[in-house]
Amino acid sequence: MAVDPRTPVLVGVGQFTERIDDPGYRGMSAVELATEAAGAALADAGVGAAAVDTVFALRQFEISGPMPATLGKSNNYPRSVMNRLGGKPARVVLEPVGGQSPQKLVTEAGGAIVAGEADVVMIIGSEPGSTARYFADREDKPDFTEHIEGQLEDRGHQIHQYFTEYTAKHGLTGAAVQYGLLDNARRRRLGLSVADYRRQMAELFAPMSKVAAKNPFSSSPVERSVDEIVTVSDDNRMICDPYPRLLVARDQVNQGAAVVMMTVEAARRLGVPEEKWVYVHGHADTVEQDLLDRVDLSESPAAVHAAREALRVAQIDVDDVATFDLYSCFPFPVFVICEALGLNADDPRGLTLTGGLPYFGGPGNSYSLHAIAETVCEMRDRPGQFGFVGANGGTMSKYSVGIYSTLPAPWRSDRSVELNREVAALPAVPVTETLDGTATIETYSVRYDWPVRTGIIIGRLDADDSRFMATTEDQDLVALMSDGDPLGAHIKVRTTEDGNRATLA
Repeated sequence: MAVDPRTPVLVGVGQFTERIDDPGYRGMSAVELATEAAGAALADAGVGAAAVDTVFALRQFEISGPMPATLGKSNNYPRSVMNRLGGKPARVVLEPVGGQSPQKLVTEAGGAIVAGEADVVMIIGSEPGSTARYFADREDKPDFTEHIEGQLEDRGHQIHQYFTEYTAKHGLTGAAVQYGLLDNARRRRLGLSVADYRRQMAELFAPMSKVAAKNPFSSSPVERSVDEIVTVSDDNRMICDPYPRLLVARDQVNQGAAVVMMTVEAARRLGVPEEKWVYVHGHADTVEQDLLDRVDLSESPAAVHAAREALRVAQIDVDDVATFDLYSCFPFPVFVICEALGLNADDPRGLTLTGGLPYFGGPGNSYSLHAIAETVCEMRDRPGQFGFVGANGGTMSKYSVGIYSTLPAPWRSDRSVELNREVAALPAVPVTETLDGTATIETYSVRYDWPVRTGIIIGRLDADDSRFMATTEDQDLVALMSDGDPLGAHIKVRTTEDGNRATLA
C-alpha cells in the first residue's frame, strides 16, 4: 500500500554489551556504551550521524536522582554521544526516569515526525552499573566528567513521582520491595501458598533464561531451571520477599541500545533498503494511580488499558501477534499483561525476545530499547508478522506498548489521554498515616537486603478499613513474614517518631 511520505519507520537498531568477565573488559562509561550502540544502529541503517536532526536519550541510574555520579558524568549525555559519532543534531532531549520511556519515546518521536518537527530521530540509552561496581573499591577510578556546549532539553529526573516521604519512611526505597508488595497481593487474590506462588513465578521466568542463554547481548547468558530459581541458596539468596535473586532484575550490567527512526521520504532519500523498514502499527501510553490509592494492589488497570489500546490501534487481535517482549523486572508486570491478554507462561510464542531483565540484563530505564531492537530484527526476519513490546515504569506506575511490523501502515493516533482520565477517576482507598490500633495485613514484603531483616506492611485498620503502611523488626512477626504466611494476620500498629511500627496482635 502507498503511505504518506511523512510516515515514520524504524530503519536502524544497535545493541552493545560489555561483560565483566570478557577479555579486555574496559569498565566503559554511559557515553561510551551508548556510542557503541548508536554507531551500530547507524551502520544498520546505512546512514551517517550527520543525518540525525533529533536525539532522545534515556537517563541512567547514576543521573536518576539527586545523588552525584560517583565516576563523573557528561553534562550533556546525548551530545557527548553524537560528538563521538560526528553528528550535530538540532535538538537533543534527556528523558525522565521510567522503564516505559523507550516505547514512550518511539511514540513521541513518531508523532514529531508526522507533525514535521523532525525527519531523522535517534533514541539512545545505556547503563554502566557494572562499571560503577567494578571501580567502587579501586584506587584507579576513571573520571568520566565531560562539559559539552550546546542545546539540551533536560526534562529532569522526576524520581520523586514514584514515592513520597511517607512511603520512603516505611521502606519503599527500592523496586524489589515495591513489587514484592504487588506480587504478594496477587498471591492473596489467587489464594496460593507461598511455595506454590514461588513456583508459579519460576515457571514464568525459567523459559526467559533459555532465551537469554542464546542472546549474544545477554549479561548473564545462563539457562536456569524452575527448581534452580525456586531454591534459595547462597547463590540465590532472598532479596525482598517473595523474590530470591534469580527473580530480580539484574542491574549490574554494562549495556547500550539505540534505534533510528525517520520519515519514509528520508529513508528513500538516504537509500535505506525497504527490507529494513519497520512500521509502528499501534501504541499506547498510560499512567496508573499512586500505589496506596489503588483499590486492588494485585491489578494494574492502566497497564491493561495500554495493552488492549495498542492492539486496537494496530487493528489486530492478540492471536495475530507473533512475538512478545513483556517488561520483566519482576514477575508481577508479566502476570498482569498475561492475564489481560490470555497468555500462559508456556505460550509457544514466548514472552521475551531478549531473555528478560533478570537474565538478559536490566539496564535501568533503557531495557525496553533492547526489546524494541530485538523486535525490529525479528520483524525483518518475519515479514508481515506483528511484534508486541510492553514497557513498564515505576511501581507499575506507567505502561507503554508498541506494535511493530514490516507491513506498511499509516501513523494512527491512540486514546491514551482519554484512558488516563478514566484511570485517574477510579475510586481511591483512604490512607491513614498516623494511627494506634489493631489491623490486618493486606500485603507485605520482607527486606533481606537491610542490615536488620525488616518486615514491610501495607495493612487495613480495623476501625475504618483505611490503608496504612508500617514496618516491623518484631521477631515473632518477622518470623511469620519470612517463614510463614502473614496475609490477613492480625497486628497492632502504633505511630512513632520514625514511622509506624507493627507487632502481632
